[in-house]
Amino acid sequence: MKVLTRKKIVPAVVALISIFAIQGSAYAPVLPKPVLYFLGQEPTVIGGKQFMRYYFDVLNKADYPNELFAASPALPPCGSNTKAARTWVDIYDQSGKRLNGFCSLGKSADLYQIYFALESGAVPPSWVYIELNDRKTGTRYKSNLADTTL
Repeated sequence: MKVLTRKKIVPAVVALISIFAIQGSAYAPVLPKPVLYFLGQEPTVIGGKQFMRYYFDVLNKADYPNELFAASPALPPCGSNTKAARTWVDIYDQSGKRLNGFCSLGKSADLYQIYFALESGAVPPSWVYIELNDRKTGTRYKSNLADTTL
């Protein structure tokens, strides 16, 4: 029978603790599906052109911890923003075409008045949804389909 010495046990315990710490840091919290709803629309000018912005809110945004939106310089940047949020939010039409994205929301309350814009006169999609992409854990939270009219 082999006797384990302190010299063999301590490194093994440290290795196990390290493995659990690494796995725990990428743990994906169990969160509800985002509940997206339409707030309204507003005309705006972007680069001298007329656009219509379509605004949305996430009803259950308080269910998402603020650490999901913390600046994460260890993750890939968003363009030149090297402190982009851990979680990015993208808006898609019902067929999956990306309409807009947000990579610098700082807290869950910022899920209020997210939007996409279309040139004035363009017909908006009937339905849109969002995906919250937790880049740290690789988890995506997909919302319901929300109408684009009141």
